Amino acid sequence: MIQQKNDTKNCLACDKSIKGRSDKKFCDDYCRNNYNNQLKATTGTQIRLINNTLAKNYRILEALLAGDKEIAKTTREQLLLKGFSFKYLTHIYTTKSGKTYYYCYEYGYLPLDNDWFLIVRKKEE
Repeated sequence: MIQQKNDTKNCLACDKSIKGRSDKKFCDDYCRNNYNNQLKATTGTQIRLINNTLAKNYRILEALLAGDKEIAKTTREQLLLKGFSFKYLTHIYTTKSGKTYYYCYEYGYLPLDNDWFLIVRKKEE
């Protein structure tokens, strides 16, 4: 005598009973997409905010080096007025002489005396 399994699974999104394959988790594509979008929304918010801040920092530094400028100088106050956030950067580079450059992708800044900053573009290797 063959015994039938009577284990009913429920959709992870809407909790309706699922029919079909034994490994099925959702009742339809709408529920699958909705469930996965909800997961991404809760875990991705902080990442999205950081990426937006990095993009804004990038645009600010890029604008300061508009055209063919290799370097520029600006003040902390000017950067802050444009919305620059010193909290977020992509990497740090320390020269052999001990100077520390802070980068947002290929644009960087070197803190100088009296709240001045030297803005640079990383040279392609």
